[in-house]
Amino acid sequence: MITIDLITGFLGSGKTTFLRKYVKYLLSQGENICILENDYGAVNVDMMLLSDLMGDRCDMEMVAGGCDADCHRRRFKSKLIEMGMIGYTHVLVEPSGVFDVDEFYDSLHEDPLNRWYRAGAQITIVDAGLDIPLSDTSQYVFASEAANAGKILFSKTQLNPPDAPTKILSYLNESLTKINCKRQITSDEIMAKDWSTLTDDDFKALENSGYKDYSFEKQQVMDEHKYESLYFMEKNFAPAELKEKALAAIKDPECGGIIRIKGFWKDGADGWQELNVTKENFTEEPIENGQDIVIVIGERLGKEKLSSIFGEPAEIHAD
Repeated sequence: MITIDLITGFLGSGKTTFLRKYVKYLLSQGENICILENDYGAVNVDMMLLSDLMGDRCDMEMVAGGCDADCHRRRFKSKLIEMGMIGYTHVLVEPSGVFDVDEFYDSLHEDPLNRWYRAGAQITIVDAGLDIPLSDTSQYVFASEAANAGKILFSKTQLNPPDAPTKILSYLNESLTKINCKRQITSDEIMAKDWSTLTDDDFKALENSGYKDYSFEKQQVMDEHKYESLYFMEKNFAPAELKEKALAAIKDPECGGIIRIKGFWKDGADGWQELNVTKENFTEEPIENGQDIVIVIGERLGKEKLSSIFGEPAEIHAD
């Protein structure tokens, strides 16, 4: 059977960065892999960022959103059926920042998927520098996507105080209680270390971490309070200009509840630079593939103010 892992995590937690490392480990173990992106926007930046991993033993597919929950579930199941006939040994599902985890497990119990796929690990990425407390909507998403994780993997530990994971774990457990989930995550269910020091043994522990089976109170928060993504394309910002605009936007309350700003600029003839900005962290790093685009993700975004900073957006999309 095909092993299928679910990689969850709140917006900006580092799922795509982790996937790059995890895929390289699985390839070293002889796996034939497909990465399945569940995306709700018109521009799938994560697919672009992972494209250099593609090769004879690693493919990538996408389930596009923009439809209701039932339609999205049908698309997800159809894509897995299609993939089940190709000969992969391992499938990795990376959803967008907002995802109903039950959709994943319910689909795997349906015929014919239950004959082809075996649920492997659910790994939830949590930012050690997460800006807490979160809004009610974000707190629900944060808790629901971690409730059944086999392992909680903290990101950006090297950028934060040593006790940061303990504080975030305490908040996560409070959030689980708030959604009436009986689970309380313990220290032996987390991994908190600098990702540059992750070993094959660490990845093997993550791969074999499995998943839990806890129920919690479902909330229809997304019907009332939506996340939004604004795309600003082909603006040709110089690096210093893009940094200045991103920092100004994330500090301005008129721009709304920005969770993350991601942008790219061309760096020489062959390379790109990626900019990631949250209220707590500012990072830039070289990448192989890129696109002239700035993406602002958040809650109740101030479109008018953001347009005055970045120009008219190409698209606004509610997740």
